[in-house]
Amino acid sequence: MKIMFSVNLKLLREGAGLRQQDLAEKLDTTQRKVSYWESGKVEPDLENLWRIAEFFGITIDELVGKEE
Repeated sequence: MKIMFSVNLKLLREGAGLRQQDLAEKLDTTQRKVSYWESGKVEPDLENLWRIAEFFGITIDELVGKEE
């Protein structure tokens, strides 16, 4: 399985016309955390994965780019 979370998150955010700070506010987190997620420095916990997927109207599998 190939995980593409960081790339997908950045594409989704930019596609929605949001800055990192905007997305952070919508997810009740910090801009630094969004930056770390997008750079691949850290991965979000399950609760934040759920929040991100729900915000963008996609599944967690789609968010992480799960390929079988």
